[in-house]
Amino acid sequence: MKKAVLFWSAGKDSAMTLHSLKQDPQVEIMGLVTTLNSDFERISMHGISEKVLDRQVEQLGFPIIKMWVPNQPDYYSYEEAFLKTCTQLLEMGVDTLVFGDIFLEDLRAYREELASKAGLNTYFPLWKRSGNELKKVLTDEGFEAITCCVQSDKLGNDWIGKQLNADFFKNLPSGIDPFGENGEFHTFCYNGPVFRNPINFETGEVVFKPLQIKQTDRAEDTGFLYLDII
Repeated sequence: MKKAVLFWSAGKDSAMTLHSLKQDPQVEIMGLVTTLNSDFERISMHGISEKVLDRQVEQLGFPIIKMWVPNQPDYYSYEEAFLKTCTQLLEMGVDTLVFGDIFLEDLRAYREELASKAGLNTYFPLWKRSGNELKKVLTDEGFEAITCCVQSDKLGNDWIGKQLNADFFKNLPSGIDPFGENGEFHTFCYNGPVFRNPINFETGEVVFKPLQIKQTDRAEDTGFLYLDII
């Protein structure tokens, strides 16, 4: 029996991973962990506010630990926050960290390395599952999500706030991973079998944040578009 916590991002992958865990008799879900930006009080990368996260957690019915990191954390500050959180998890009796990654080998290796330092195991329920299989699970199980963050040079304004449905996947530009595994987009999941009730929300302004570190293979005005979920 795994005594596990799920790293929850507020998006579709986390929701689908939680659904898989709840159906696994060999897993006891001890809670959730979410990484938040201490400067903006928002979920790292997804940009979802802490208040909206709290509303999600109410409907998920699991305790949550909030892992606070600085804006644009370096490796050492992130690792410090991670290991501090893991100390708390070990005290709770947790032995396994669960992630919703699908195919990024380097990211998985990084997570496994940090977890090993903390004396914890890792588990990746969605690992190597095909895009077609995951799209079928998303639609058949009734998950509902919208894009809340997109890379400006990969998708752009027209793709922010888009509902994930058959048309979304059909119309994605060539070269874009259907689940945004390369960081092309992130999502906010507001309904599905893991929630007691759907999350009521409105959408606010769209904010552009340029890349903090310039990359030679990216345009000067490259960055991320964030949709405020209210």
